[in-house]
Amino acid sequence: MTTRATRSPRRRTVVALAVILAILAAFVVRLIDIQVVKADEHVSESLKYISVGTPLPGQRGSIVDAGGTVLAESVTVYDWSIDPQVVFLLEDDEKNPPEIPWAEAAQRIAAITGLDPETLRTEVESQHAADPDSRWYQVKKGLSTEQHIELKDLKAQGLPYMHFTARETRVYPNGAVAGNVIGYLDGEGEAQAGVEKMDSQCLAPTDGEESYRTGKDGVIIPGSETRVDAIDGGSVQLTINSDLQWYMQQMIAEEAQAQGAKGGTVTVVEVKTGKIRAAAEWPTMDPNDLDASGSDTWGSMLFSRTFEPGSTFKAVTAAAVMENAGVTMSSPTVTAASHEKFENGAVINDAFVHPAFQYTLAGALIDSSNVALSKFGTMVSPDVRYDYLQRFGVGQTTVGFPNEQGGELHPTADWDNQSLYTTTFGQYFTVTAPQVAGAYQAIANGGEKIDLSLIESCTAADGTVVTPEAPEHNQIIAPQTAADLTRMLENVAVQGGNAERIQVPGYRVTSKTGTAQVPDGNGGYKQGIYYTSMVGFAPVDDPQYVVVVTLDEPTRITSSAATAPAFQKAMTQTMKTYRVMPSSTPMDALLPKFE
Repeated sequence: MTTRATRSPRRRTVVALAVILAILAAFVVRLIDIQVVKADEHVSESLKYISVGTPLPGQRGSIVDAGGTVLAESVTVYDWSIDPQVVFLLEDDEKNPPEIPWAEAAQRIAAITGLDPETLRTEVESQHAADPDSRWYQVKKGLSTEQHIELKDLKAQGLPYMHFTARETRVYPNGAVAGNVIGYLDGEGEAQAGVEKMDSQCLAPTDGEESYRTGKDGVIIPGSETRVDAIDGGSVQLTINSDLQWYMQQMIAEEAQAQGAKGGTVTVVEVKTGKIRAAAEWPTMDPNDLDASGSDTWGSMLFSRTFEPGSTFKAVTAAAVMENAGVTMSSPTVTAASHEKFENGAVINDAFVHPAFQYTLAGALIDSSNVALSKFGTMVSPDVRYDYLQRFGVGQTTVGFPNEQGGELHPTADWDNQSLYTTTFGQYFTVTAPQVAGAYQAIANGGEKIDLSLIESCTAADGTVVTPEAPEHNQIIAPQTAADLTRMLENVAVQGGNAERIQVPGYRVTSKTGTAQVPDGNGGYKQGIYYTSMVGFAPVDDPQYVVVVTLDEPTRITSSAATAPAFQKAMTQTMKTYRVMPSSTPMDALLPKFE
């Protein structure tokens, strides 16, 4: 029998356990309500008390030339302003006058910023007089760090009305040098053209972030702060030599204007590497001041302007027939006059009147006879010639430059009776100047074509260096074919009509001109208007550099002879810049032009 005394403690224990279980059950129900039923609502509520601070911006990387000269960089500049209301509150306080009166302060601010002190003083006074509640006057934007420090020191001496805002801006220390290659950013810092856009993945920074949590009273919760540091952009190194680039830009600007041309370009390519050492053009633009030039100059004409190469691609036709039709440098063709009508009705003319000559292949190149090349070229099928045009880069972009054009190469099915012949001398297909340079790089390099390159490397902020994929090397013609082409092209330079104008003392040089008709937009060509070019490499006995010069619609001399002075200057300067050893062996005997 259980006594009353023993039942009482046991009852109390049961009651206590029941109470505890009830409380636990209430907690479980509440937890389910918080974590399951109303989870989304509570998460949203909690986010009210998480505050994200300002982002930590990284700095965009620099663009440098082949030698490390900075061509583009991001710097911090400062915009300073004045609170006119505070200026005159201090001026009007007779009991506590400012340590530096406004008139003197204006003098000292102007001396630091390069402004006219009288203008600064009167403009602030006029603004205050017109609107006593005005709190902002822009002193000057884009001040340097040195100017910023001087103004901060001046503010600390008793000018509480001065304020500044720091911001990052893109500057181009060499101005227009390689401006069209480098490109530019828009007002939001987004790359719009050139290498800035082409290699933005390397240049662009990764922004960081600071964040923290606060209570309902806005006080930061200790230990809740987090920070992710920004990662600065990498530095892009170009293959461009900025000194050579500067010279070429000055020279082609002078030559283009002297010839009354709309524009001009110079491309320099290293034979053994395919690296572009200069990519100059006129008109050009200064990315520091885009408004100083028309928007049509903000891209790169060099990579986007296509044209029919004309006689410069007669060398490609020569390569095709030498390797597929048993033709040699001294092989004769049938008699070629300056005007021929072929059996299919096509009519081909030479640029000069001459009687019927029995040209050798070398002679056809030296005199640049369209008729003779037409007869040589049709010794092989259109498909063979199409293949050689592709091998030499027609229809393909070179370096992946923004808005770069690959030119147009029509399939042979589209070749009509006329284009069957005109394709032998550089018409009915289009190229860019870098494509011409690439074609002649292959000839100069023993028939081995190396993809052109403009980017040397990307160096990340942590020092890691990333280089682009190695350029492809393709043996597109036999070494002996390249040697024979080189010999014929040297004969062009020595026996051609521009021989005296393109001599580079001490160096054996090759050359070939091109005179392209300019489309009129209506399916025809402009009368008497041409896009002229000249290409060559040197020294012949050890080719180092290819030079291509173009002029857009020259008017003083309308033939390709207009490019001769620019070509001679460009080749001479390239030899000097790289201290290329002069030719050490004499030229072989001249090749005969006629059988």
